Order: sequence, then C-alpha cells, then structure tokens
Amino acid sequence: MPFRVAYMPLPTYPESVADSAILAAAGFAVALGFELHVRAFSVDIPQVHSPVLGMLIDVPGLVRTAEEKSRAECQRLKGLLEGPIELRGSVHYSSREVILGGAFEAAAAEARYHDLSVLPWSGEAALAQDMSEAVVFGSGRPTILVPPSARPASLDHIAIAWDESRVAARALGDALSILPEGGRVSVLTVKDEKPLSGSDIAGSLASSLERRGFKAKPCSIGLGGKTIAEALQDAAVKEGAQFLAMGGFGHSRLRDFVLGGATKGILANLRLPALLSH
Repeated sequence: MPFRVAYMPLPTYPESVADSAILAAAGFAVALGFELHVRAFSVDIPQVHSPVLGMLIDVPGLVRTAEEKSRAECQRLKGLLEGPIELRGSVHYSSREVILGGAFEAAAAEARYHDLSVLPWSGEAALAQDMSEAVVFGSGRPTILVPPSARPASLDHIAIAWDESRVAARALGDALSILPEGGRVSVLTVKDEKPLSGSDIAGSLASSLERRGFKAKPCSIGLGGKTIAEALQDAAVKEGAQFLAMGGFGHSRLRDFVLGGATKGILANLRLPALLSH
C-alpha cells in the first residue's frame, strides 16, 4: 500500500505559530497514519535604497537582523519537531528561503504535490490565518486545520457539514478517503440557516454511506441563537467526532478572501480539527 503524505508549511516571518499548535498538528497527522513533510520558510527581504531614510535608520542592519532571526527560527523548529519520540521516523523537515511575501504562494504550490495539508491553527496569529486561507483556496487539495487543543488519536469518527453543495461533496470525498473502512460518520445539516433542496438530505446521505460500509447517523440541528459555525462545531463535539469536514466557501481577489458565514466562523474560532475542501 502506498504511503499517504501530508504537508505542513511553517512561515517564520514576522512570527511563527505557537509551538503547541505545531506539535498538535504534527501529532494529529502522524496519528492519522500520514508521513508528514514539513517545510519552514525563511525570508529574503529586498533592500530598499533611500538616502534620507538611511541617514536616520540602519536599514541594511535591520534587514540582516530580520533575515538572521528567520533562519534561526527555521533551525529551532527543526529541533522542535525532531524531539518528540512519537514523531520520529514519520516527520521529514526541510527549509526554504523565499522572497518577502512569497511564502503563501509557495506553500499553496507545494501542497499540490501531497495528499493533503495539515496546518497548525491559532485564532490570534494573523500569519496562521493567512497561510491557512492561501493553502485552502489556492492548493486544490484538502486541508486540515488543527487547534492546539487537539489530541492525537487513531481516526474512527468524522462529522460532515452537509448541504448537498459541490464543495460539501468534495469535502465528503476527501474525508472518506482518510476514514478507515467501517468508520463512523455524523451527517450534520442545519435546518434553519438556508433553504435546502429536501426535507431529509442528512438521512439520504447517511443511507448512502451505510450502503458503502460506513456507520452513519443523520443529525439535523437548529441554530438556537448560535452562529452556523458554532452550531456545527457544537454538534460535531457532542457526537464525538474527531474532525469536522466541510466545504470551503470563498474566492480570492487581490489576496483578500471573501468567506461564507460557516467557513469564516470556523476560521475565527476553531475548537476541533476541521477539514476544508474547495
């Protein structure tokens, strides 16, 4: 059986994602049975020549300091990921220098060579959010966002946010390719968020999954004053799912992402690993 390979891009400028999130994401990928390829990006900052500014600030010195700090962070991350015994043999680390602002595009392109991406998530770190959006919407591959609270475990239960849309079907296919035969699927539909094409689309999908050898349960949920993102995550946690799969709604325009309500809410407050497909 061929190896399944996951990809984790880690920017280092102007900041890194918290170590706890990085280790949680790496542990989650390995627990899923993936070989994990980690790429850290150091920064190359072009020199800005300004005689006036040069009289006031040592610009070349500041640039060198920033670049050296970024390269040192790459080395530190290598040690962080090579330390835990449970990750040894399953994590392969490398680094690459990119021009300032180029890490997002480089990561999206590299992600296309892997089965999926697994990204450490932090709602407080803007860099983590920007990298996640770049990979989700630019790679064409499924992406799992992993919060620091996630704990590694062998996979046997997923939840899918189901509305019969193309992106939901794409997310379902991506999630089922990871779930072992006979695994459990909680099919979540939100009944009072938008018009649905049928009265029991969760039941229809659950029946289809049962015929394919999965254990499936339809779950129709109401908002009850919550946002759709809160309702979906609450239901997934209540059912005991190990991650929530959903379609990633959005498009890029000059690197500004306009997100649908569910996707935007998930990215704003992630409580369990989420697989996003676009």
